[in-house]
Amino acid sequence: MPGFFPDQPTPATGGVDADDAIDVALMRETAKGNEQAFRQLIERHQQAVVGTVARMLNDATEAEDIAQMVFVRIWQSAPKWTHDAKFTTYLFTITRNLVFNESRRRSRKKEVSLESREESNPAATAADDALTPNEGLEKRELHRSIDRAIASLPEQQRMAVILRTFEGMDYEEIAASLETSVSSVKSLLFRARGTLRDMLADDM
Repeated sequence: MPGFFPDQPTPATGGVDADDAIDVALMRETAKGNEQAFRQLIERHQQAVVGTVARMLNDATEAEDIAQMVFVRIWQSAPKWTHDAKFTTYLFTITRNLVFNESRRRSRKKEVSLESREESNPAATAADDALTPNEGLEKRELHRSIDRAIASLPEQQRMAVILRTFEGMDYEEIAASLETSVSSVKSLLFRARGTLRDMLADDM
């Protein structure tokens, strides 16, 4: 599937700096114990965290629980947080740590039902609903093939692909989230794209 995993990330709506400024302001209010500000942070980022966890673990049933743990960490760490990088970098660093810990805790992967897979990607499911029955079936099959292919990648490659393709992060932010170098991120993505293209070509 050339082109599905582009070299450039999917552009986010609005200005990145403006979005980060909002996050920073909310985080600073959260540090003061402002629960309303914290709820706004959750509303802004919950779907992205849940989707990332679901894709990383190939398990939608655990995604919301781990996402909740992510935001508990955000709440607890808010008083000591400093704006050294984008808030989303900090958010996905915590997400990565919890996901990797959970992944290593498991002795083996669990198969996820079709229903759980669709629940893990509500945006894709909503888009499918607008299609004709035949188009929707083809689209859902493609999504499932992509999910399976991503789930087969080593965890570092998998996280890099998810953050680049689905969250629209640049190389520098991915490197910060994975605590590695930009060159390492580029290498991870290069190898992952080759694997994914081969796997998805076999499904077409």
